[in-house]
Amino acid sequence: MMKKRSTLEQTEQSDIHEPTVRLSDANSSPEPAIALLHCYDLIDDFLDSINISFETFCKEFVGSWMFGYVNALKQSGVRTVLFCISARIDQPSRFIHLPTGTKICVLPAAKIYHAYRAVRRKSLNAYGGSEAPSFKDIQDENQTRHSFLTIIKELAKSLGTYLSTPLAVLARELERENCQAILCQEYEYARFDTCVLLGQLMRLPVFATFQGSAQTHSFVEVPLRYLSFRLCTSVIIPTKTEIERVRARYGISSSKIAQIFNPLDLASWQAIDRSKARAELDIPLDAKVVVWHGRVEIERKGLDILLKAWKQICDSRPDKDLRLLLVGTGSDANQFRQHLSTMQLKGVQWLNEFVSDRTIIQQYLCAADVYTLPSRQEGFPVAPIEAMSCGLPVVAADAPGVPDILAGDEAAGGIVVPRGDATALASAIGRVLDDEAWSRELGQHARYRAESCFSPEVIGQQLRNVLLTQYRQRSNSTNFS
Repeated sequence: MMKKRSTLEQTEQSDIHEPTVRLSDANSSPEPAIALLHCYDLIDDFLDSINISFETFCKEFVGSWMFGYVNALKQSGVRTVLFCISARIDQPSRFIHLPTGTKICVLPAAKIYHAYRAVRRKSLNAYGGSEAPSFKDIQDENQTRHSFLTIIKELAKSLGTYLSTPLAVLARELERENCQAILCQEYEYARFDTCVLLGQLMRLPVFATFQGSAQTHSFVEVPLRYLSFRLCTSVIIPTKTEIERVRARYGISSSKIAQIFNPLDLASWQAIDRSKARAELDIPLDAKVVVWHGRVEIERKGLDILLKAWKQICDSRPDKDLRLLLVGTGSDANQFRQHLSTMQLKGVQWLNEFVSDRTIIQQYLCAADVYTLPSRQEGFPVAPIEAMSCGLPVVAADAPGVPDILAGDEAAGGIVVPRGDATALASAIGRVLDDEAWSRELGQHARYRAESCFSPEVIGQQLRNVLLTQYRQRSNSTNFS
């Protein structure tokens, strides 16, 4: 029987595929580049989690900090190559991300990783059920055994990321693409440690960003992480609270930390006519509309708080036509649907799907009067900046990153309320809905804040100055000699 080809393997035959460069073409890319690596064991895991194909990722996907970085660096004249690891190919393959024109180099997972996955599946399946390869919670009523197996599970997570990276292949491809620096998605992931090791061997500077995940899985990672922080060139952190945490935990100096916000392509996030947007969504012009978009993860994103706040807003304004627009799906979609069914809330419209087309999200944003972000945990959320770009005032919980985005509160176009406080959230949203003139003023402040602090031109130059400092120093030294 012929083996069914994977989605990524099928994609190799499409118009986004760039034929693999011959191994002898070592200097095929003379201009310098930044290598950008995702933090997941495999890109397959990430795409499966949001239920999109690799082809869609290449042709349409833009909803990620990584392509914000790519676009910003492009604005400042820096080429980026996105490196991904996959278990579905057996040789390096190159693709083009059509929205940005960026090269995506997909590398086969290290051979030892396949053996690891097979062992993991067999050893954990008895206790984790059919989802054990995805590391669901261990199911065992014996507490001693449960604790022991949980430790083993966390060790396996760490081991998986360390083993998945094909260091020799990656080194060869970095040289072929003339990469002058390595940028890792997160510094609390094991891939950061492996990239720092590779950087030491290749004499390449290694950087890492913080995008909201603190995923140090096991005690094995702890000493390696301390070492990596000392050996890396620098870390890029957008929020003051995270900078303070990193300095306190890892004891690194301020000189190794660059505070740089995540960029947003403001040209793609502009206000469109509200009446037209509402007509497309069948929303009356006189309705008061609140919007949210993102991943449906109830606890992390505070969606339970939002529903409680919405009930208060509706109860205190019984004669108003109120609408709550929700856009996105995620791991808690079924549970969230049950919440909505149980609460029987007024005016809730939920688009329960992953939306890669930014024009659809833009339509929802521009149909609204106010954007809300009730999250308990964030890294540096892009969603509220997208809303600000569209001229929307923002009411957000004080999750990490939010106070930095809305520094100055109303002067920055928003209101920040305590996390987990449905009453405070409802009160702030209600104030904006009830005062149309003030809402417009806040929206103008929000757009100005987005333009001055988060544009690709501003952020791109900051990133270039940090990432290519050592390259410029080497170039100047060579020219001088």
